[in-house]
Order: sequence, then structure tokens, then C-alpha cells
Amino acid sequence: MHCRSEEEKSKLRARLHRIEGQIRAIEKEVDEDGECIDILRQINSAAGALKGVWLMFLESHLKHCIADSLKHSDESLVDELVEHLKKLK
Repeated sequence: MHCRSEEEKSKLRARLHRIEGQIRAIEKEVDEDGECIDILRQINSAAGALKGVWLMFLESHLKHCIADSLKHSDESLVDELVEHLKKLK
């Protein structure tokens, strides 16, 4: 099932490319013996950005995929999501 519009995909790709750039910057800082606090800040920033993408996917999944499955009295996607959420750390 595809529940993302082309506009949403474009926004997600842009965010993922920015995160990819952040990861490359972290790697460069490590290679160049950058300051630990600077690297920690960059890691935190990348983690926050990735969490933002995760939240975008979660919202889309809830509003489209799960809503659609519930209209058809199918709770399997809800069960699957609950199991995923239980595993989060």
C-alpha cells in the first residue's frame, strides 16, 4: 500500500538528504579529530532530525494506512504498530 503523495515523498527525500549530510559531517569531524562536544552536538542534531522523519512516517501511517485498515475492520496494522512501539527504546 502506498500512502504518501509525491509532495510528501519529496519532503521526506529532502529531509533524508539533509540527515545524510549531517552524518557525513560527523564522520569528517571524527576523521579530523574534532572536538568531542561539537561531535556530540552534531549527533544529537542528526538524531533529532531522524526522529522528525520517524514522526512524519508515523503520522502518515496512522492517518492513511491504519485508518484505511480500520474502515475494513482489519486490526492487523494496529497490532503490528503496537508491537513496534513496544520495542522502542
